[in-house]
Formats: sequence, C-alpha cells, structure tokens
Amino acid sequence: MTGNGETNQYSTEVGAVRSLQETPTWALATVCFFFIAVSICIERLINLLSNRLKKNRNTSLLEAVEKFKSVLMVFGFMSLMLNVIEREVSKICIPTKYANRMLPCGGTKALLGDEDDDDHDNILSHHCSKGKTPLISPEGLTQLSFFFFVLACMHIFYNLATLLLGMAKMRRWESWEKETQTVDYLTANDPNRFRITRETTFARRHLSSWTETSIQLWTKCFFRQFFKSVAKVDYLTLRHGFIFAHLSSNNSFNFQKYIQRSLHEDFKTVVDISPLMWLIVVIFMLLDVQSWRVYFWMSFVPLIMVLVLGTKLEVIVAKLAVAIMDNNSVIRGTPLVEPNDEHFWFSHPRFLLTILHYTLFMNTFEMANFVWITWKFGINSCYNEHRELVLTRLVIASTVQVLSSYITLPLYALVTQMGSSYKRAIFEEHIANVLRQWHRKVKDKRKINQKPETANNSNNNTGVVDSGESPNQSEVVSGRQPPILQEILIQSKQQNDSIDGK
Repeated sequence: MTGNGETNQYSTEVGAVRSLQETPTWALATVCFFFIAVSICIERLINLLSNRLKKNRNTSLLEAVEKFKSVLMVFGFMSLMLNVIEREVSKICIPTKYANRMLPCGGTKALLGDEDDDDHDNILSHHCSKGKTPLISPEGLTQLSFFFFVLACMHIFYNLATLLLGMAKMRRWESWEKETQTVDYLTANDPNRFRITRETTFARRHLSSWTETSIQLWTKCFFRQFFKSVAKVDYLTLRHGFIFAHLSSNNSFNFQKYIQRSLHEDFKTVVDISPLMWLIVVIFMLLDVQSWRVYFWMSFVPLIMVLVLGTKLEVIVAKLAVAIMDNNSVIRGTPLVEPNDEHFWFSHPRFLLTILHYTLFMNTFEMANFVWITWKFGINSCYNEHRELVLTRLVIASTVQVLSSYITLPLYALVTQMGSSYKRAIFEEHIANVLRQWHRKVKDKRKINQKPETANNSNNNTGVVDSGESPNQSEVVSGRQPPILQEILIQSKQQNDSIDGK
C-alpha cells in the first residue's frame, strides 16, 4: 500500500510518468527484445570483421578494431555510471546564485529570475532547501549520456570515413607502382644515364623562383596541397629514395603496399582517445557560455591545423628536391632523395601523426556537438540562435573532413616514409607470412613424397620409421635451401596480391 501510494504520488508530481510497476509487460518485453537484438547484431558484426582480418593476417587493422572496442567500452561505462548515479547526483544542491552563472543560453537565467524563488525550488527539486538548486537535474544527466552516445557514433563514423577516403585516393598509386616494373620505366631511369638535375621532372616541379626564401616556399606549398598534392613524379622519386636507403637495389619491392600497411599501423593510434583529449572535451564544455561563442572559434582550430600540416608535408618534399640540387648538378638515373628525420618538426615524423590525430578528434567533437544539440533540443534552440555562425561551423567541419581524408592523409602516408627509419614490424610480419607459406609448401611436398616411400617400405618390410627431421633439414637433403631475405622481399609483391584477392 505504501509503495503504491508513493509511486502514484511521484507520478503525479512529475506529470503522470509511469514507472515499470505501471508499464504493460508486453511493452517492456518488446523494448528489451529490440535493444538486446541490436546489441547482439553489433557484437556479431564486430566479431565477423575481426575474424576476416585474422584470416587475411591484417594484424594492424585487427588491433585498430580492438582499440575501437576499448573506446566503446569507455563510452559504455560512462553511460552506465550516469544512469546508476543519476538520483544521487541530482540530490547535490548548490546556491542558486552560482547556478545562474556561465549558462550556455542567456534566456535561461532571465527565465529563472522572473520566477519566485519558492516556486523555482519546488519545480526543480523538492529536496533542496530554499535558495538552493540541484547541481544537475536527472534530465540533464540523461541528455549528457545521450551526448556521449552521439560522440561515440561520430568518432567511429569519422575515422572510418577518413581511412576509406584516404585509401580510395591511394588506390591511384597502384598503376604507378605497376609502371615501375615495365621496360619503359627501367629504360628511362637507367642508372648509367646522366641527366642535369634541374632538367628532371621532379626538379622542375619543385625548383623555381618561389623556393628561394622560406616565406615563398611555404606560400607555394600552401596552395599546392589543393592541386595535385601527390604527383606521379613525387611518388616515383620518393619510392626510389626509400628503396635505395633501406632495401639496396630491390626494385621489385611493392612500395604502395608498404605505405598501405604503414597507414593501417598508424590507424591504431588515430582511433584511440587519449586522456588529454577527454580533458579538451571537458574544457570546451566548461567554456560553452553563450556570449563567448567558444564552439564557433573552436571550429577554426582543426581547419588551421590541417592546413598547416598539409603545407608542412609539401615543404618536406620541396626541400628534398632542393637538397638534390645542392648536392649534385648532374645525376645518374632517377633523382635520389635522402630520407632524414631532420626534415620533420623536432626530428620526429610521428609528431605529424599526433597533429593529425587531434585534428580529426576535434573535428569529430565539433560535428557530434552539433548533431546532439539539433537532435535533443531542436534546430531552433538557443544553441543555434545565430544561424550564420552555425552554418559557418558546418562548412568548416565538412571542409576539414574532406581535406584531412582525401588530401592530407595520403600525403602524410607517403611523406612520412622519408624519415631515417622504417617500420620494421611491418617487414617482420610480412616476412613471417612468407616463411609460413614456404613452410606449408614443404610439409605438403613431404607428405606427397612420403606416400610412395611408405608403400615401398610396407612391401619390403624394412620397418623404416620417419626420422622426424624438420622441413629445413628435408630441404637441405634434397639440395634446396630456405629462402633468403632478398628472395622473401621479392616474393612480397606476389603474396600481397594473393591476400588482397581474397
């Protein structure tokens, strides 16, 4: 009796909101079934993706999927905690004068000021004493939980869109890579052929009167990133420099596939959300006061970052061309660039990845905030009071997404290979795959050869037992040696093509 009376009284106070005690079981079961079914489907899709990546031995993207799972787990814990502690947090009371400061909507303060203090306290909460108000209402906590859900969805969507658009742009390079194996290419880049450095295509593209001063160079590179950010001659020249620096004369090495695997390796970092990024989210929430228009000014930050990053990458390529000209006025074969960490900020190529990481996250947060406000409060809410500012933010966010995914990301993937070192883990993983293939072929061959020997032994009753020698020993006996590293690298192109064909 007491429980029912309290429930009815509570329902009357909050506007006839029914609890589960007053909800039909069919409605409860239907909602539960829907959420359970959707959750299981999402979990199955993630597992299918993970299994596919395992089958193709794409460990980098597999680790990226695991990072996605970790990020989703963090979002899930935050939403769960907000729901669990909702009632306790809403019982925390603060003085009303502090509650009326730093409001995101100016009209809220005026509205509260027109009401009587007693009526206002009764409307918001019956447990706070006169002159006090809850720190945050239960409805506010629900809206905050919904914001985290939108941010998680936008984070996944934006990262996948960035990777897919970048990979689509990089597929153009496949034809350039195939061209390096043609007779025409080998003839045109004959190492015995002497050429004047300034007359090469690479030098003519980058060396001009606009490269004499740093200001002119940066200005030229700023505009170049919008038009043919990665030219064919740039790709071929940087490819030649990378192979010469790390692989001697292995011209059959598939540089395009290496860049692709390297980008997958970096994608693991991009999908993560660091504690500093969460701190940035909290700071922007704190400064979201109407008269300050923080979100409007914040929208320019990722735009500036992506433009500066793209310009810096173009400057690195131009400086590589200048270095060739300074060292040699006459060259043999293809212009030879020298990979060096000194071309990058702080002599650290991965610092560019950090800038790209924060650029993508801030742009994701910008769009997530707009979607959340529009969805939860409507397009005509006080957050969108100045339509021209909102439109400007949307245009900037869309521009940043296109620039970062279709221009800056492919350029970053290529130019960062000009560091002093290379990703050994990618080579080791690839070599291990080739060795596993070779080992499997040896075992299959041994089984085939063992069958007639077993038949002969059974007929002759010799009782010979397999010595259990390793595949390596078997190959040595038959006069064949395991593949050396050079042979493994030559086989890399064939294995990559077979894996991609799956």
